[in-house]
Amino acid sequence: MPDKNRVFIFDTTLRDGEQSPGATMTREEKIRMARQLETLGVDVIEAGFPAASVGDFESVAAIATTVTKPVVAALCRALPSDIDRGYEAIKDAKRKRIHTFLATSPLHMEHKLGKTPEQVLQMAVAAVRHAAAKGDAEVQFSAEDASRSERDFLAKVCTEVIAAGATIINIPDTVGYAQPGEFADLIRFLLSTVPGADKVTFAVHCHNDLGLGVANTLAALEAGARQAEVTLSGIGERAGNASLEQVVMALNTRPNYYHLDTGIVTEEIFPSCRRLSGIIGQPIPPYAPVIGRNAFAHESGIHQHGVLKDRRTYEIMTAESIGRKGAVVVLGKHSGRHALDAKVKELNYTLNDDELKIVFDAVKELADRKQNILDEDIEALILEKILRRPDHFALRHISVHCGNVELAPMAVVQMLVNGKEVRQYSSGSGPVDAAFNAVCAAVGRKPDLEEFHINAITGGTDAQGEVTVRVREGAATSVGRGVHDDVIMASTLAFINALNRLAKKE
Repeated sequence: MPDKNRVFIFDTTLRDGEQSPGATMTREEKIRMARQLETLGVDVIEAGFPAASVGDFESVAAIATTVTKPVVAALCRALPSDIDRGYEAIKDAKRKRIHTFLATSPLHMEHKLGKTPEQVLQMAVAAVRHAAAKGDAEVQFSAEDASRSERDFLAKVCTEVIAAGATIINIPDTVGYAQPGEFADLIRFLLSTVPGADKVTFAVHCHNDLGLGVANTLAALEAGARQAEVTLSGIGERAGNASLEQVVMALNTRPNYYHLDTGIVTEEIFPSCRRLSGIIGQPIPPYAPVIGRNAFAHESGIHQHGVLKDRRTYEIMTAESIGRKGAVVVLGKHSGRHALDAKVKELNYTLNDDELKIVFDAVKELADRKQNILDEDIEALILEKILRRPDHFALRHISVHCGNVELAPMAVVQMLVNGKEVRQYSSGSGPVDAAFNAVCAAVGRKPDLEEFHINAITGGTDAQGEVTVRVREGAATSVGRGVHDDVIMASTLAFINALNRLAKKE
């Protein structure tokens, strides 16, 4: 049995997190995130739902052969076919887990499953036995909607699946309904009631519908659960999941209260969240706890005075402890490729010589326009120049005219559209609108722009702008991201990126 004070971090960013609207990832993107999660030190990576699609199966199988330290988990319904498919996806993993689930609440059993409690119990036991028969994979069982289940029936299910071979029992708050006190009481009830509870690991999976995902997770850990199912930045279904960074840093910041620890390398928290943000094209909110830009900012005079005297007056953790670095100049126009190579490796990216040259040339070009090149700038260039998939549409040139004159803003774009050179111009209510209209004319499609966000990656008037857009065309939606030190260019790149994602979905 492991140390009783050790909390296992089960990361489901690549499964539950990806179910967040706009957070879909390609197989290559999932592999990159899995490598980063391994660097972060998570204990388990839930790589996906192999039975859901061929793409999900292939992604899980690829992750299973990519990482070696974390356990690779495959989510499966309580069906033999799902479990066989899940095992096939993870069979080559060094450490593997079959994660099977079945709803146990009266509401789900009656209206979703259409089964009696006795039928559900039989299905759960049969599924766990089938998974355990594989022999070399851990078996985890989740009682979906556990927080709204009848306690005695939930305890009976837990008892029977443990006897059938499950070694991890997950108690999800599937719809974020539980309150911290009652959820902790539920965990204590199960630990004291279920025979063999002291021989298995109890886990919790909390959603954030009432903003209590982290609070419920911490309450459950304090009550005796020892696995926390979390996602980076709290992404996930509906309002999201309990956030990895908040759970981990709460335990890390209050060791004398919880007396619990994890294996997380906390200095990799911000780089991990930042990498996820770049991949899914969703910026980190400035007010996000732990990782937001404002988390270590102080505007109030009283706060500023206190921090100048002693940072502990208003900071309960340091920026460095989560991997945030100050505005340190790392590269400039006179830096060489060796310096860039070292910086790329420091940022946990692996580039071949040709890719390094592309980034090096982009850094030189940026250095002619921007005085200080920071880590965030380097990472943005890697994401933009190297790690984006081949596009149907690519921007060659753009020219925009606007000003305080009576003529409407105009934009001219020259693009590659499925390999052909296309040139179009259009007007608009502003320079960004004119650029978007010109792009639409060039590619022959006109999606609705639902969201537009702009964020400065670093400080200063020469900072690179990061633009995120969400577009809709019929029932299909897509998120696009663009980075450039010219915000019109960043906006256009983001819009084209969203159009490419729409095209790839088709």
